[in-house]
Amino acid sequence: MSDQVFRLPDLGEGLTEAEVVRWLVAEGDVVEVDQPVVEVETAKSLVEVPTPYAGTVATRHAPEGGVLEVGKPLLTVAPAPAVASPASEVASAETYREEERAGSGNVLIGYGTSGAAAAPGRRRRPRAAVAHAAPVRASRVPLVVSPLVRKLAREGGVDLRTLDGSGPGGLIVRTDVVRALAVPAPSLPSAPSSPGERRIPMTGFRRAVSAALSRSRAEIPEATVWVDVDATRLWELRESTRPGPGLLAYIARFVVAALREYPVFNSRVDTERQEIVEFDRIDLGLAVQGSRGLVVPAVTDAGALTTTGLDEQIRRVTEAARTGTVTGTGTFTLNNYGRFNVDGSAAIINHPQVAILGFGRIIDRPWVVDGQLCVRKITQMSFVFDHRVADGATAAGFMRSVADAVENPASVIARL
Repeated sequence: MSDQVFRLPDLGEGLTEAEVVRWLVAEGDVVEVDQPVVEVETAKSLVEVPTPYAGTVATRHAPEGGVLEVGKPLLTVAPAPAVASPASEVASAETYREEERAGSGNVLIGYGTSGAAAAPGRRRRPRAAVAHAAPVRASRVPLVVSPLVRKLAREGGVDLRTLDGSGPGGLIVRTDVVRALAVPAPSLPSAPSSPGERRIPMTGFRRAVSAALSRSRAEIPEATVWVDVDATRLWELRESTRPGPGLLAYIARFVVAALREYPVFNSRVDTERQEIVEFDRIDLGLAVQGSRGLVVPAVTDAGALTTTGLDEQIRRVTEAARTGTVTGTGTFTLNNYGRFNVDGSAAIINHPQVAILGFGRIIDRPWVVDGQLCVRKITQMSFVFDHRVADGATAAGFMRSVADAVENPASVIARL
C-alpha cells in the first residue's frame, strides 16, 4: 500500500482555513482510523481532527501556529509496520495502562482519569518507544489527569508541555498551573519597525473576528437607541425564586416575546434580491467572552423554551463557548456586558444578523416612583439595529416591549 495524504477537511460553517494549534501525534507514531491527530483553531472553535487512515505518521505538513487552507495536505500516513510480537504487544499494553493511571496525556478522551476507562474507540495506540521514560519526557508530553487543570491552563495561556509537574511521577496538578500563571509570560517574538514597538501576530480566530466586524461596519448602516430601566421588580422576582432561573434567563424570555411582536429584528438582509428575510425560529445568540476571545453561541429555538429551559440552555452553551466550543449560529444576539461592570455599549451587529440588544450592570440609583424619590435597581439597555430593516419608531417599540417586561415581569410572564 502506498502513502496516503490526509488533507485538511471542510470543517463547516463556510470556513476556508484553520490554524494548527497542537499536534496530538508525532512523525513515526502509529495511528488508527478516527484517532484525533491534531487540534486546530477555526473562526468558530477549537476542533480535534481525526485521521481517516490507519498506519504510521510519515509527515506532518504544517507546524504548530501555521495556517492551512481547506484541501491542503495536513498529514501523510504510511502503511502500518509489521505486527509486533505477542510479548511486545503485552509490554506495550502494560505500559499504556501505566500511562493511563498516571495521566500521561496519551489518552485524549477522559484525560487518563484514574479508575475510569477512556471513551471507547478514542484511545491512541501506544508508541513503540513509550516503554522508556526518557523519550516520553523529551517530547514533553504533558502528564495531566484533571480536565479542570487543562482548562485552567488553556484559559490562562499556559503551555502544559513547558511545566514540570510536582505530583506523583511528574503529574501536573492545579498548583503547578497556578504557579505558572503568577509568573509573567515571555513576550511573543517581535519584529519592531521602530524602537518601542512590539508586533504580535493575530491568530486565525482574531483574523476571522476582524474580518467579520469590519464587514459589519462596512455593510450595515446601524443606529443605536438606549433607555434606563427600573429592574427592581425583576431583581425581587429572581431573589424570591432562588435557586431558580437567573436574571439573564428572564431577560432572554422577554427578548423572545418582543421578537415575536417585532419579527423584523429576527431576520437578515438579502442584498442581491433586496429583500428582508424573516426567520420563523428564534435562535438566540449570546455574546460570551471565551478562552480565545468574544464568541456568540446560540440557544436553538429559544422561542420554544420556558424560562427554566432557557436558563439550562444558556448555562450549557456559555460554558461550552468558554471552553472553546461554539454551539449554533444565532438569528439575534443578546449581550450581557453588565457582567464586566459597565453601564453601556454601542455594540457591533453580528453579521448577517440585523440587531443586537445589550444590558449593563444593575446598580442602586436614585429614582422617582409615584412622585417620590427612592433607591431602585437600575440598568441601561442599548439596542443597535440595521436601519435598512426598520426605522427608529419600530426600534423604540421593540425596546419598550422588553423594558416594560423587565419593569413589570410578573404580569408579563403570566401572559407568555
